[in-house]
Amino acid sequence: KKLVKKEEKNKQWYQRRVRGNLPYKITAEEIYDIFGKYGPIRQVRVGVNPETKGTAFVVYEDIFDAKNACDHLSGFNVCNRYLVVLYYQSTKLYQKVDAEKKQAQLDAAKRKYGVEGIAK
Repeated sequence: KKLVKKEEKNKQWYQRRVRGNLPYKITAEEIYDIFGKYGPIRQVRVGVNPETKGTAFVVYEDIFDAKNACDHLSGFNVCNRYLVVLYYQSTKLYQKVDAEKKQAQLDAAKRKYGVEGIAK
C-alpha cells in the first residue's frame, strides 16, 4: 500500500500549451482528436476570453507523450493555420513574479534610505 501511495504522490501531469493560431471555432473535442494521437490526455482547456482565444492547454499523463506531441505538432496545419506548440513552464512565471517583487522591494529600500543608482 505504501508503494502505491508514493507513486500517486510523485505522479505529475505534463502540460503543453498550444499558443496562438488555433482557429477560434475549434472545439475541445477537435483538439483532443489532434493531440490524442500522441498519447493519453488528462485534460484539454480551450481559451474563450478575447485575450485567450486561439490558445489551449493540453495536459498529458506522460512527459514523453507530451514531448512527442510538441515535436510533431509544432507547425502542423489546422484549417490553414500553423500551430505553435510550447511547453508550459510555471516555474518561469513564478521566477518573473519573484524578480518583480524583489525589484519593488529594492526600489522601496532605495527610497527609504535615499540611495540612488551607483554609477559604474
